[in-house]
Amino acid sequence: MAIVKKYLSEVVSILNPFEGLYTVTFKSRNKFRYLPGQFLHLALDEYDGAGQWPESRCFSMQSSPDEELIKITYAVKGRFTERMQRELHPGKEVWLKLPFGDLFQRDHSKENCVFIAGGTGITPFLSLFVHSSFAEFINPKLYLGFRAEHFNLYSEELNRSTNRSNKIKIFYENVDGMLDINTIYKENGSAIYYLSGPPLMLKNFKTELTKFGVQEKNIVTDDWE
Repeated sequence: MAIVKKYLSEVVSILNPFEGLYTVTFKSRNKFRYLPGQFLHLALDEYDGAGQWPESRCFSMQSSPDEELIKITYAVKGRFTERMQRELHPGKEVWLKLPFGDLFQRDHSKENCVFIAGGTGITPFLSLFVHSSFAEFINPKLYLGFRAEHFNLYSEELNRSTNRSNKIKIFYENVDGMLDINTIYKENGSAIYYLSGPPLMLKNFKTELTKFGVQEKNIVTDDWE
């Protein structure tokens, strides 16, 4: 089991590719230690490093554990992320607590794995795709859905995939329609399905896969929110 640690971290950069969406990169004097698919807690309030942990929110880490910096992407939804939008800036110090979660550490085969992501749901998958351990997966498939092409910010990271057998299908809702779990199942059958995206998508896709007879243990969701 991973040891959770607290890191005093500095904001290195903030990208705002379109309204309401931000990608933030952090550094720390101590090396971040985590595994692909895990997430962190971010706190904005002052903290002495030892007392009661302040209010925080969870965010998937989209960077690889091999990298020095941690990267997250968030959408402005609610009071806490509105504070992030106002208060975060390069040079700002915040506290991160990590790692949490076991998305890719469960006892599953690395054969016949299907990754399905909606929008920014791709971020926890990216931490695996650019990590050396992804090369161990045999013929993985990725289905990725966005509202439109300009929302796809992840081509560079997808091109850095450590698994050259990775098959990627990208769907743009305004052109191709929404991701269709029925079609995806017909193309893959009984497989291990990793799901990440909006809560309603996760609920509906998991329900449909269960109806098709996919065992619950073979449906892995990134639904810590």
